[in-house]
This record gives sequence, structure tokens and C-alpha cells, in this order.
Amino acid sequence: MARGFFITFEGGEGAGKSTQIARLAQKLRDKRYPTVVTREPGGSPGAEAVRHVILSGAAEPFGQEMEALLFAAARSDHIEQLIRPALRRGKVVLCDRFVDSWRVYQGATGTIDPALLEEIERVSVNGVMPDLTLIFDIDPEEGLKRASARRGDDQAADRFEKETLAIHKRRRQAFLDIARKEPKRCVVIDASADTETVENAVTEAVFAALDSRSPAEQEATQGA
Repeated sequence: MARGFFITFEGGEGAGKSTQIARLAQKLRDKRYPTVVTREPGGSPGAEAVRHVILSGAAEPFGQEMEALLFAAARSDHIEQLIRPALRRGKVVLCDRFVDSWRVYQGATGTIDPALLEEIERVSVNGVMPDLTLIFDIDPEEGLKRASARRGDDQAADRFEKETLAIHKRRRQAFLDIARKEPKRCVVIDASADTETVENAVTEAVFAALDSRSPAEQEATQGA
């Protein structure tokens, strides 16, 4: 059975992930890689409904444990309805946030028992993990300014953007810690550079990873 390639985009607020995902998707399609673009939380009808609940802050009064369970339920639906089927068909899947954001936002800067988080993660991913993770690194202060400019004055900050600068700094370090612990999977991208420079770094990392696969794996993906 064909096996696609799963790439996740991670990092703090305002790092420019969405822009780079769109540019990469076009490059992949130009080179005849069948490509799916998605996001977490979201990506499937059930998960999109949960996304609204989480990002609106409606679940916040129920505590971080409930929020974590909602994230996990959304991820499970997303994987089984979209990600796993796409990978089985040999597609390249680009996902804006995935399990590393869960580890950082619910774990490193949350109050949930790490053992509980680890078990919930194991059940929710059900064996599906990224082949490559790009971690967009940017100073949180600059990232929050970018996020604010992107939203505009008529839209409020979401559940996570509104948190303190100190928390965002801890999240930045937590993402970098993940990259240090898993260097074979993770590549750190300097997101403070101009858009074209970031795009070139993303392109280099992704196509190097795709080219490093066996000829059979490459043929399965490009022939999907």
C-alpha cells in the first residue's frame, strides 16, 4: 500500500506558518506531488466544530483537562477522517499544528499531569506521527505583533494569543526543546527572516526529506 508523507508546521503565534504552508503546497503540486493542506484543531467537520469551542474560550471555564480531551477528540477525528486516508493514498499532507503544539500548549505551559497527557496523546494519534516537523522560531513579542496586525482591530485575540508574554516565551523554549530532543524529525526555521528567505529554508528542508526516501517510496507518492 502506498504511504504518503506527513509534514507538520509548528511554532508560536504570528510565526507565518499559514503563509508558508500555502507556498509550499503550490510548489509540491507544481512538481506533481498530490498534496492535502489541513490544520489542528480542525481539518474534518467534527474537528472544526470542536475548534470553534476551543479557540473561542468556551471550554476554558471547565479547566485544562476538559480542554485537553476536546483537543484529543478533535485530533482523533481529524486523523481517521482525513490524515490517515490521505497518507494511505500516497499523498503529502501538510498540517498547520499537530501533536507538538499539544505538548507545548497543554503540557509545557499547562498544569496537566504529564503522564495523563502522554496517554491521551498515544490514544488520539493511534500510530500516526509526522515524518517531518518544521518548527518556526520567532521572538514571541514580534510574533504577537504580527498576529495582532493579521487580525486587525475588529477581531479579538483567541484563547491562546491573549495569554501573557511570559507564557509565550516558555512556549518558544518548549518548541526548541522538542527540536533538540528529536533532531531526525524536526527542523528549526528562523521565522524572523523575510518571507522569501523563510520560504527558501522551508523548500530546502522539505525536498531534502522527500528526496531522502527510497525510490519505491518516492514513486508511490508522486504516482498517487
